Amino acid sequence: MQPRIVDVLVPVALDQAYSYRVPPELELAPGDLVSVPLGPRECTGVVWGDGNPKPGLHNRLKEVEDKLDIPPLKPELRKFIDWVADYTLAARGMVLRMALRMGEHLGPARLRIGVRRAGQPPQRMTAARARVLALLADGLVRSKGEAAQEAGVSPGVIDGLIDEGTLEAVELPPEPIARIPDPDYATTDFTPAQAAAAETLRQTMTTGGFSVTLIDGVTGSG
Repeated sequence: MQPRIVDVLVPVALDQAYSYRVPPELELAPGDLVSVPLGPRECTGVVWGDGNPKPGLHNRLKEVEDKLDIPPLKPELRKFIDWVADYTLAARGMVLRMALRMGEHLGPARLRIGVRRAGQPPQRMTAARARVLALLADGLVRSKGEAAQEAGVSPGVIDGLIDEGTLEAVELPPEPIARIPDPDYATTDFTPAQAAAAETLRQTMTTGGFSVTLIDGVTGSG
């Protein structure tokens, strides 16, 4: 009896899925998240369907290591990943990478680092360092990028002050998913021509279906 073969899509910059043998003790279905060997390492992948390797290659295929205790990807999401990859001419593996929110392949969450004044002035003072210290004299925490931009210096100047103990690096909270609502926000005040164009677009969207609309205006004008 030939072992079952499944195609597993892995979150790398490749468009095709890889075929793997399924161990007898595993019950796999499309959408299941699995751990599979990929070169010298293991990575998380998604069962995309039954595999159909060329004759004679069954014994050369690697086996699925394990089925992960994670809810499977629904058929609608897998179909959407295929559609996005086809529509954008992107590798399906990279689209899958965006759809997954877990797994060692994504790496640790990126920390946001801020800086603030913490110690004595540096032994060697330069004009660039003086601008940074003047900016941070208010005691507020700024991200490294913001501090460098506001002071008009390179990030290396900030790093040098951290190494000397003049500045302290602190971990910033993650950026908010959405901005705080602005109570003073008002809708765009369209000109008559813009209002007519917007209404035409609304009617097109309400009707549905595919269509092309040519907008006459200055590029980048909003």
